[in-house]
Amino acid sequence: MTDSELTALSQQVGAALKQLGATVTTAESCTGGWVAKVITDIAGSSAWFERGFVTYSNDAKQQLIGVDGATLEAHGAVSEQVVTQMAQGAQNAAAASYAIAVSGIAGPDGGSAEKPVGTVWFGFAGPAGEVLARRERFDGDRESVRRQATAYALTTLWQHFLQKA
Repeated sequence: MTDSELTALSQQVGAALKQLGATVTTAESCTGGWVAKVITDIAGSSAWFERGFVTYSNDAKQQLIGVDGATLEAHGAVSEQVVTQMAQGAQNAAAASYAIAVSGIAGPDGGSAEKPVGTVWFGFAGPAGEVLARRERFDGDRESVRRQATAYALTTLWQHFLQKA
């Protein structure tokens, strides 16, 4: 996805959030704040984006957004259980209507047979307590995986939460 396509997607998400009087927060690991960056590229995004958390380390996940250390130990940072806690923790910490969480292996190193490079887990939390977790596998180099993950995060928020609202 190109920069202009990411901008258009961010504008679409922002317009829906603004219409709903809702906000979104992010908790990002492998994307390093890229989702928050494309959101805040939109003029006026302060009306619907309060803050983002770059929780790259396990300590940051625990300290900033309340991910349970036992969950990290049992399942690893790149897991359904962790992104679910990341989304819920960020939503609570930011008092946001919606939350997006991203944790994955962008490469080129760090993959395993069970979790190869390009594996990314996404967690989403909505205002009625609904939680959605998804795992995707993206191809390409580190930047490509991160760009695809950013686009997927915004697209999924739109399709599963905002488009229906």
